[in-house]
Amino acid sequence: MSETPSFSSGPPTLENPWPVAELAQKVRGYIERLGTAWVEGEITQWGVSGGNVYGKLKDLAVDATIGFTIWSSVKAKIPADLKQGDRVLALIKPNYWVRGGTLTMQVFDMRHVGLGDLLERLERLRAQLAAEGLFDPARKKPLPFLPTGVGLITGKDSDAEKDVLRNAHLRWPSVSFHVVHTAVQGDRTAREVARAIERLDADPAVDVIIVARGGGDFQNLLGFSDERVLRAAAAASTPIVSAIGHEADRPLLDLVADLRASTPTDAAKRVVPDVTEELARADQARLRIRSRIAHLVTVQSDRVAQIRSRPALADPRWIVSSRSEELTRFVARGDELVTRAVEREGDRVRELAGHLRALSPQRTLDRGYAIVQGADGHIVRAAADARPGSALTVTVAEGAFDAVAGETHRDG
Repeated sequence: MSETPSFSSGPPTLENPWPVAELAQKVRGYIERLGTAWVEGEITQWGVSGGNVYGKLKDLAVDATIGFTIWSSVKAKIPADLKQGDRVLALIKPNYWVRGGTLTMQVFDMRHVGLGDLLERLERLRAQLAAEGLFDPARKKPLPFLPTGVGLITGKDSDAEKDVLRNAHLRWPSVSFHVVHTAVQGDRTAREVARAIERLDADPAVDVIIVARGGGDFQNLLGFSDERVLRAAAAASTPIVSAIGHEADRPLLDLVADLRASTPTDAAKRVVPDVTEELARADQARLRIRSRIAHLVTVQSDRVAQIRSRPALADPRWIVSSRSEELTRFVARGDELVTRAVEREGDRVRELAGHLRALSPQRTLDRGYAIVQGADGHIVRAAADARPGSALTVTVAEGAFDAVAGETHRDG
């Protein structure tokens, strides 16, 4: 029988250190007190040896991994279809192996994450994002007619990638693609896809981004309903096209994206125009333009012909002919009115001339009167104004003469 070692009860010091066994036993005691716990994660490693399973379970959000062991007795009780990549709930008890100094996680139960739990989480996230307006059609951006650069986020060497590239180049051979390969299922999907969206959105050469996957079951598409992917898509200034290719259970990315394509092939057709169709449309447009111009010219030509056929333009002389008699009447009437006006005004002039002659000083002179002016030009109105010997100017009907005043005489 092995002897149970005795340990000191005091704290370890430089003078009184603990033996390794004592530290190991204390660690084991602490860990055993933790008991069992249900944890959720993704199986990243699953190996069977001697009927036992040795694997690793990774956190769904951060970079944290634990190793686990499933003994054969437990393995017989858990689902037989568990495998790497599955999202599971596990009942785990930490176990510290003193002899080897290792920590293991012993699994007592393991099951797939319930579909109801996942749906409930997705529904809560859907309601939250809808309340924030991330699904609002008003915020969706239109796709460019002919993108110079197309960003493509998809799995490496996937059928989705081949479908998008082949169909896009068949439609427009010169289109340029910027491809970013990411995980399209499993725990890495959300992180890598979100980073790829941010990277392509920051590239000025990319006009539209396609996120493509060739369908899959509900659990495999969970990464495209992850909040990190949805936030990145909503924040992108570049239009996002979701081409996950699953009709039954549409991931939430379909609701946040600016356009949902049913398949990767459909995404290529929606993003890149068909050069043949566009050339045909251009030809049809030219034909319509020619037809409209020809129709317009014909209509205007007919209108000009109708205008020219009117009497006013067909024989302009009728205008003069129809107005000639009226013009003759107007001319005769005008001549008559002018003659009358001249005669009337002539009579008026003669009448005024008679009045003028009657009032003229000359008429008075003609009757024998004279106008006498002194040397200063003033008219002599009284005999006293002409002093004897003063010079006078006498104006008569036919001229004037000078005179000298003599003696004045009184009337009578």
